[in-house]
Amino acid sequence: MKNIILISIFFIFSLMAHSQIADVAGLPVSPERSRDYDAIHYKISLSVDFDKKYLEGQNTITLASLTNGLKKIKLDAESILVTDVLSNKGVHLDFYQTEENLFIKTARSYGDNDTITFTVKYHLSEPVPGLRFIEAKGNRPEQVSSDCFPNKARQWIPCYDFPNDKATQEMIITTNSKYKVLSNGRFIRKTENNNGTSTWHWRQENPNSTYLINLSIADYLVVKDSLQNLPVNYWVYHSMADDVERVFGKTPYMIEFFNHLYNYEYPWAKYDQVVSGYIGGGAEATSATLLGEGIVTDEYTEQDYYREYVIAHEIAHQWWGDLITCRSWEHTWLNESFGTYSDHLYTSYDKGKDEGDYDLLTKKNNYLEEAHNRFMRPIVYLNYEQPGDNFNRHTYEKGACTLHLFRYILGDDIFFRVISAFLHKHEFQSVTTSDFIKCVKDVSGKNMDWFFDQYFYRPGHPVFNIRKTWDEENKELTLTIIQEQDKWENVPIYMIPVRLGIFSEGKKEVKEYWIREKTEDIKIHLDTEPDMVRFDDGNYILKEWTYRKSQKELLFQAINDDMTGRMWAVNQLAQYKDEPKTLELWKRIAEGDVFWAVRSAAIEMIGKYHGEDNNDFLKKCAGDNRSKTRAAAIKAMGDLKESSNKDFFKKTFKTENSYAVKAEALIAIGKCGGKSDVSFLKEAGLQKSYSNVVAKASQKAIQIISENE
Repeated sequence: MKNIILISIFFIFSLMAHSQIADVAGLPVSPERSRDYDAIHYKISLSVDFDKKYLEGQNTITLASLTNGLKKIKLDAESILVTDVLSNKGVHLDFYQTEENLFIKTARSYGDNDTITFTVKYHLSEPVPGLRFIEAKGNRPEQVSSDCFPNKARQWIPCYDFPNDKATQEMIITTNSKYKVLSNGRFIRKTENNNGTSTWHWRQENPNSTYLINLSIADYLVVKDSLQNLPVNYWVYHSMADDVERVFGKTPYMIEFFNHLYNYEYPWAKYDQVVSGYIGGGAEATSATLLGEGIVTDEYTEQDYYREYVIAHEIAHQWWGDLITCRSWEHTWLNESFGTYSDHLYTSYDKGKDEGDYDLLTKKNNYLEEAHNRFMRPIVYLNYEQPGDNFNRHTYEKGACTLHLFRYILGDDIFFRVISAFLHKHEFQSVTTSDFIKCVKDVSGKNMDWFFDQYFYRPGHPVFNIRKTWDEENKELTLTIIQEQDKWENVPIYMIPVRLGIFSEGKKEVKEYWIREKTEDIKIHLDTEPDMVRFDDGNYILKEWTYRKSQKELLFQAINDDMTGRMWAVNQLAQYKDEPKTLELWKRIAEGDVFWAVRSAAIEMIGKYHGEDNNDFLKKCAGDNRSKTRAAAIKAMGDLKESSNKDFFKKTFKTENSYAVKAEALIAIGKCGGKSDVSFLKEAGLQKSYSNVVAKASQKAIQIISENE
């Protein structure tokens, strides 16, 4: 969810992670909210006026008292002007408003489990971000688009607006007949009125939290699809018609994948995806996901910018976040870590192991960037000012990587039985980390408290210093593993399983060891010195590590390991950059490795350390079949700042169909060109591209030339 993505909520504070712990710890403690009633149903009837950017109507609320002697009901209501409150018998009830709340005095005192129904009539007092009126612009039609996350439903619906409560709902919306209206749940009917308006009725029949409400109104093109009897629809702009099938066509396939993965059939009446003009990535809403305009790309963009994971991520939220929902915001990982790990599992399933491994590596590195440059904090963390503070790379990427390790420790059978049981047991409920831990114990019989203490309730990650020695006389391999993360406050010395992949005489053997101490020596008797010893074979641990290896071992690893290990070895060979065998291998990998990211890493090393003597080789690599590898080659050539390459860059720009490569070619022209090239760059910058990457590259190139003059 959100443009992390997904929502851009990243702030840069400091370069020292340990200094950030104090900053994060200084935030206020925000425990779960208390309540004295249970919201059961909202029946929301609204008239929406686009011209006036205005709505008015009513919400008929049914709730059950959780206490004896309930005489006053407190609702969340911001930017709403309430005009009347009526009991279910039509009696006017006394009420008053503050800036944040509506207080209603009931006609009598209600006891535990008594049901109360009343109607709040209201209208908006001002434009609000919770329900955005978006102007038409270019191919974007004028629209209304809700933005309820995390606590903005209250800005246009009087309600109880916290995720520890769930209610069913109806949305009955009247607006100009030229618009289509989407909301959660099942479509009931559309009624044409005699005044140029129509009324759309949607009913969400299973309970959900208020931040998952969706109201989207525009002159949409609705493209219908299905998964067997499940309606699947894509609400897009008319200008996007030619791209719908290519962008959204795998949605039923993704839903079916998650049905099997979780062993829980998709839980809602339908699945809609609607394009919104305000959001950057995606925002889950029950049965009706909002997606930013950037999700719809042309055929050339896909080779450069992988957006399919966003669609998969939001589909996964229909279980993780919507079916079960974090009870309060410190448990956000139950929504987002599972959503992020699910999109990784989809990528691995659909794109293959190498792409899946690369995706997981990217997630690890995204977390590490935040840990070093922003803060370190536990995944489950009560200290926050706003709920959005919890939606960061710890919650998304670190949580996903932690689930990957958890899956390895439990084993696939137990792990997937646990998550299926958790979904079934807590369906349509709000949940906590403790609920999940208990489910692990109930299903597996294993007490995994130690794991959650290390990875969820404490900050940080393992930092290993690994040293390897071989005793030829005794035929003994010694691996010394030192945990060095204790330089950070509250970061534990981990108890953790480590897989060692031992390559020897054309064979591979994997041995698992549990480490528990700051320093441990693992001794292994072997017949001969191994060609390679791989630490964390399978890449299960979220870690940093130092592992000095000989050139001979790195040369072997760069050819024989998995994708992650090969790319690591390619980069580690920089220690031996002046050795002829290193360059020879880099060139072999740049042309021949089966995975584009490994080829790109080798190209980067060649350009960085041997570029001047290998310009023609890099030019050859610029013809790779993958655009990202071609872009790496163009960048490496651009960094040489050789004016003789300028014509090649211009030709590349004109003939390429990749926006990423075009952009890199323009920046390269800036590095090796001069004032005479500015006109070419300006004209090139007029070319339309995804996220304006070409125009931005043009501007950057012109700036480089200006700075170099």
